[in-house]
Amino acid sequence: MRLFAVILLCFFGLAPLHAQRAADLVLVHGKIWTENPQQPEAEAVAILGHRIVGVGTSSAILKFAGPGTQIVELHGRRVVPGFNDAHVHFVAGGAALAGVQLRSARSPAEFRQRIAAFARTQPKGTWILNGEWDQTSWTPAEFPNHGLIDDVTPDNPVAVWRLDGHLLLANALAMKLAGIDRNTKDIAGGVILRDAKGDPTGIFKDAAIPLITRAIPPLTAAQVTAAVLAAEKYALENGVTSVQDLPGSTSDVTAPATLRVYESLLHQGKLSVRVSASIRLLDWQQLADRGLESGFGNDMLQIGGLKGFADGGLGAGTAWFFEPYTNALTNYGIASDELTQADKMYADMLGGDRAQLQLITHAIGDRANHTILDMYQRVEQADGPRDRRLRIEHAQHLLPADIPRFAQLHVIASMQPYHAIDDGRWAEKSIGPRRIQTSYAFRSLLDAGTVLAFGSDWPVAPMVPLMGIYAAVTRRTLDGKNPDGWVPAQKISVEQAVHAYTIGSAYAQRDENAKGSIEVGKLADIVVLSADIFHIDPVQIEQTKVDTTVLNGKVAYQRK
Repeated sequence: MRLFAVILLCFFGLAPLHAQRAADLVLVHGKIWTENPQQPEAEAVAILGHRIVGVGTSSAILKFAGPGTQIVELHGRRVVPGFNDAHVHFVAGGAALAGVQLRSARSPAEFRQRIAAFARTQPKGTWILNGEWDQTSWTPAEFPNHGLIDDVTPDNPVAVWRLDGHLLLANALAMKLAGIDRNTKDIAGGVILRDAKGDPTGIFKDAAIPLITRAIPPLTAAQVTAAVLAAEKYALENGVTSVQDLPGSTSDVTAPATLRVYESLLHQGKLSVRVSASIRLLDWQQLADRGLESGFGNDMLQIGGLKGFADGGLGAGTAWFFEPYTNALTNYGIASDELTQADKMYADMLGGDRAQLQLITHAIGDRANHTILDMYQRVEQADGPRDRRLRIEHAQHLLPADIPRFAQLHVIASMQPYHAIDDGRWAEKSIGPRRIQTSYAFRSLLDAGTVLAFGSDWPVAPMVPLMGIYAAVTRRTLDGKNPDGWVPAQKISVEQAVHAYTIGSAYAQRDENAKGSIEVGKLADIVVLSADIFHIDPVQIEQTKVDTTVLNGKVAYQRK
């Protein structure tokens, strides 16, 4: 409870601009994409303190310079506002940087070998976690089982996640420590895969995952701090100056401890990425009882909103659909454990909404999205119209009739374009050719008037906005089999993708008046790119790098 009291003391106010005439930093002779419709392009920008004080021609902006001004010569390079990743799991991503790396394992044998090699570097008894593996890269594309790794991890419990975070593989030791055996009962909203004898295979899906994770020791404050610092470095290298940190599941109770670490780093001057941190919808009363509303905080650290969950993930076979999976005709996916108690979930939504807290809900399958749209509509009918900034996270697979409802209900589609070029390798096998036409429906949602906010879902996908832009614009799948784009009718322009990663994401966190564009008075978060992504072949965006990241008016990253 100390956290919220301290927030009340430390979060008020913006530091005043220094009463000096000369700018601290000036960038000149560039191609600046401002996201300001009144001045879409400029050559130069001047920064005083942590605010932008001038945007215009190089000759005009150089007048802001004085003897102590740092002048950056852009040499015609492209400049955009700092990227705002609307959906990350920041601590999990930072921790994963030091964990076993399984995403690129191309076979069960390589999967096994990497875990074995990593286990040899760990003390006995240490849990082996993270992983982000993907069985769709294997032939055949089947889930692994604990027998694949038991003999190479006899002294280390293992719980390695599939890349979507909706499924993990536990080894025999992990299941023993968690008290899991053939007598363990199934759980609502989750799946325990079993073999022909009824024994757990080691695969746990969605609400069944906590059966294993309850046995994992929580991260210490020092471990969380190390993860955040690693995550910040990775973010700045990729031009990400703001992140929206969301709970990973209904069982994710780490938000208070994480907020304490963010708070500590803020006091130490080590919080080097702007963070909007959300908590579970289930915990809405904790904020409401203290009178804290979404957006409470300062420029560096804010309380975000309330995240609920409607279903699982497509790759795990737990995204919830009206029709069965094409490759598993008895499987419709599953509603989340939260949504299986729909009346309670709606009551939580209504309570949080009345407390002026933003509703943010994970929904992937078409039935999950439809259900959440209905619940949002009920909230507005019950509590009256206002600017809620309702969000659906992922919004991946939609009924055609539900696409216009996003704009009609003022629901933000918070989406992750990289997933489209990843899942596009195999999604048609899962849900067929008809349903993929409105999967990752960026174009259809924009045409219907929906606000898009783009992010990564890191560590599920790389926190690399340039790859997200590439994905949204080209829709070329990672396997190279769709050179003209997977479902090309859903492509959008570079301008629209950049907008979704800047102003769109700022709008999604109620902060578009402070950041998201390069305008006088706004926060000085700016990214210099190695190529002009607006004028090169979109295919080349994949090779574009971040040269410089400016955060709060200071150069926070410089590519060597």
